[in-house]
Amino acid sequence: MMSSPMTSSPSFKLASESLPFSNRLQHSSHFPSTLFQLPKTKLEKNSQTSIRFRNRNSFRFSCCSSPADITVSNLSPSTPTTATETAAIATTTTTTAAVLKKRKRYRKQYPGESKGIVEEMRFIAMKLRNNNSDSKKGEEMKQDEEEPATDGDSDADTWQPSMEGFLKYLVDSKLVFETLDHIVDESNHVAYAYFRKTGLERSESLSKDLEWFRQQDIVIPQPSPPGISYAEYLNEIAEKSAPVFLCHFYNIYFSHIAGGQVIVKQVCDGLLEGREMEFCKWEGDVQELLKDMREKLNKLGEYWSRDEKNKCLREAAKSFRFSGQIIRLIIL
Repeated sequence: MMSSPMTSSPSFKLASESLPFSNRLQHSSHFPSTLFQLPKTKLEKNSQTSIRFRNRNSFRFSCCSSPADITVSNLSPSTPTTATETAAIATTTTTTAAVLKKRKRYRKQYPGESKGIVEEMRFIAMKLRNNNSDSKKGEEMKQDEEEPATDGDSDADTWQPSMEGFLKYLVDSKLVFETLDHIVDESNHVAYAYFRKTGLERSESLSKDLEWFRQQDIVIPQPSPPGISYAEYLNEIAEKSAPVFLCHFYNIYFSHIAGGQVIVKQVCDGLLEGREMEFCKWEGDVQELLKDMREKLNKLGEYWSRDEKNKCLREAAKSFRFSGQIIRLIIL
């Protein structure tokens, strides 16, 4: 007794007949029982795969997208495969190879990379600050263990600003900002042209402040080694690498706006009876000016290679070290 065909069972078409797959295997004289075996799994209804092969008895059957398309034909050993069939087999082989191709691995992004190079620089600055804080805590704990506690506030004496040191700080800062202005104004590098006349320039403001001190019969010192060394280094790297120079360029302005002007105001409160320095004045909203510079730098960073970005990030530590040496002039 013949078994009833399942709704999803595949079927074969031979000549003009169309019988269920299981029945044709049992009753067709064209197929010996040892020719092939009924697959254990069912073909998916919406399968997009097309597999063709030939057995040793010169039969070919095709598994297509639906049971109605499954066909069997008898080929003589001498009948060559047509060009269309050969192309179809080649396409199937190529498709299968593409599916089996190893999945591409994507590089893990750096912290802040999705937002731009300035955000990457911010993460580096935070990391450096945390490392410095940890090292300072370790040194303080070691000193507490080695030295007995004393009365009085030694930190207050250590960080007491002096007029001489404050003037050195202003002179060296003026030299550094003048160097930045000269590089971006005179250089032929197209990247530097974006940072001309940003509204953040400080050299002219510092000139006004130093002129005020001259009017008070205060001798203005010459630039000191920290400022001279930094100015020379800026000129050197500006010719070699724009990403490296622009790391210093941005950090110098950002450091003054974020913390430098606070220190200047505190020193003025203690030494100059609260005089407001031109060094800490800007035309317009300083945060908006800094934001505009940040956007320009991020835009340029999109055209830098990963290696150029890494060079820029590695310079962050140097820029903070140079700036720190100039700020410490206030207390020397």
